[in-house]
Amino acid sequence: MAVSQVAQESESPLQAEQESEPEEMELSKDEIFYLLKNRRRRDIVRYLMDNDGTATLSELAEHIAAWENDIEVQALNSGQRKRVYVALYQTHLPKLAENGIIEYERNRGDVELTENAELLKTYLEDDESERDPWSKRYAALSVTGALSIGLLTVGGVSLGVSMTQFTVLLTAAFLVASLAHTYEARLGLDR
Repeated sequence: MAVSQVAQESESPLQAEQESEPEEMELSKDEIFYLLKNRRRRDIVRYLMDNDGTATLSELAEHIAAWENDIEVQALNSGQRKRVYVALYQTHLPKLAENGIIEYERNRGDVELTENAELLKTYLEDDESERDPWSKRYAALSVTGALSIGLLTVGGVSLGVSMTQFTVLLTAAFLVASLAHTYEARLGLDR
């Protein structure tokens, strides 16, 4: 009996170590799409990927609420924070943890990405354009400029400016847009 107790004791630390390591899971495309069909879950994973893979529940709730309300974190009211906090706490973080994408210490509010999050990366990259309003702004500015140049040169329409003046105006518009984009990116407002 003493021999079996020694064998059990020597296996226990190994078993405990195996249990503490995140288990690598295989997720089907259907499971991945199910996890990513919700904007908040995509935002959780994206925020963690952009911030060293760790965050607190409060931090996640604040940033996601700010993104959803298109305002800065400092401008959030308690109702906006709480609405997101409750949804993350009760639904989204447990769902991601259950599927091995994050480790979630519910009592402490600590969240950490696991290696399994790499399974989602490809699908999240496609979603970036949805969140980037600047690509749409640059496209609109380019189309407007191209149409105006076409009207000036081919159509013979007079816009009240010469081609040189128009070129300077268009270049200035792109410069202003680029500066605004850079400013927002540095402040983190472009999310």
